[in-house]
Amino acid sequence: MKMKQIALLVCMAAVVTCVFYMPAYAAATGDVAGAIEGTWTTASQQIKAVVNNVVFPAIDLVLAVFFFAKLGTAYFDYRKHGQFEWAAPAILFACLVFTLTAPLYVWQILGI
Repeated sequence: MKMKQIALLVCMAAVVTCVFYMPAYAAATGDVAGAIEGTWTTASQQIKAVVNNVVFPAIDLVLAVFFFAKLGTAYFDYRKHGQFEWAAPAILFACLVFTLTAPLYVWQILGI
């Protein structure tokens, strides 16, 4: 009984695949590379806009929250032990500065 159901499911999938099958051609000349390059050219601007307006600000927000939280915990450790630990806040600050300025130069490095 179980094998019948699996065979029926495979046959249905094959029939649906054959019914909805459509070949895709690049152009009359068969220039596949040109079609891919044209698609990438239009999509790269959209990708750049999304990364600049969504991804980098989200990373900046997370790093800013971590930076100020770590700065606060470092201050409380200083009050408790008398020694201020600079390494973690300095690393988070450097990462924050890097991501804040990244949209200015990252696209030239990537060639977009």
